[in-house]
Amino acid sequence: MFDKVLETQEWGDVKKSIYAKTALDVENALAATKRNLEDFKALISPAAVPYLDQMVELSSTLTKRRFGNTMQMYIPLYLSNECNNICTYCGFSMNNPIQRKTLSDEEILKEVAIIKAMKFDHVLIVTGESSGKVGVDYIKNAIEIVKPHFASISIEVQPLEEDEYKELINTGLNSVYVYQETYRTETYKVHHPKGRKSNFNYRVQTPDRLGAAKVHRMGLGVLLGLEDWRVDSFFCAAHLSYLERKYWQTKYSISFPRLRPCSGVDGLKSNLSDKELAQLICAYRIFNEEVELSLSTREEESFRNNCMNLGITSISAGSKTSPGGYANGKEELEQFEISDDRAPDDFVKELKLRGYEPVWKDWDSMLA
Repeated sequence: MFDKVLETQEWGDVKKSIYAKTALDVENALAATKRNLEDFKALISPAAVPYLDQMVELSSTLTKRRFGNTMQMYIPLYLSNECNNICTYCGFSMNNPIQRKTLSDEEILKEVAIIKAMKFDHVLIVTGESSGKVGVDYIKNAIEIVKPHFASISIEVQPLEEDEYKELINTGLNSVYVYQETYRTETYKVHHPKGRKSNFNYRVQTPDRLGAAKVHRMGLGVLLGLEDWRVDSFFCAAHLSYLERKYWQTKYSISFPRLRPCSGVDGLKSNLSDKELAQLICAYRIFNEEVELSLSTREEESFRNNCMNLGITSISAGSKTSPGGYANGKEELEQFEISDDRAPDDFVKELKLRGYEPVWKDWDSMLA
């Protein structure tokens, strides 16, 4: 499993290697026909900053060659903010005295009706990590409820066992998103002091369990701002490469969540600038022409408008991050504050102005 691979890479050594990359390393990475993890290090290094314009141009070319002028649209459906973990950056954290809410079947259908009215056909089910309140049985029931209404269903919930993933896949689950948050074990422990999520190895082994369960697609990512973004992103790219080799039948996605303000946490802010995030997005696309790159409404309107040509292929709009948020809009139940609150129709207009066509269904539906 990947935790064994991690044991062969020392965080400090990787950091030194990234920051030692030179302009020549960047130029060689840009000129290569097939790129490896050393090239990725160069592309995310400080030495690559003067080459950002070239990276943007190459990233845009590679994206359009593989994905065309299309942008997949998705929307999150939050079902519960119940959670048994303490996470220092999350509004759902168990020690945060917020009102807790888990949707009933009827309430789920109300959310579905509103989402369908916005034309979405690709939904991401999200819950807090509470095996008692929103365990496998609850998630399976939710999938069965929403399945008739959507072309594809993804989940972002607590890590599960291989047989549990198989059960959900047989029910209609298409994709699973599980973010490691940070690959540095010491930092991980600081931000996850209590709950099942505090088990670093169990979480980092989750994509292996997903691959063994033969999930159609899995999404990876780190929470940008918890650690040095360059080093964390290298380990995420290494994880992606490992998974693509071992579970080659599964498709993969990378997301770029930056720390956002949330209830119960003061002074929360990512140290990753817009320019650095643009560099990271381009680096992933140049490194891997096939991987899907996803961006959420955590980001501001202006950045999302300007990032479309960077390599992003999947994007959300009109998102609510609270259970029942589309029907009742209770902000006190939110996981985090969104930045881009445009209605989906307004965002689609911006997409079309920039030469893109929105794809409301899953990529596989579009490419079939």
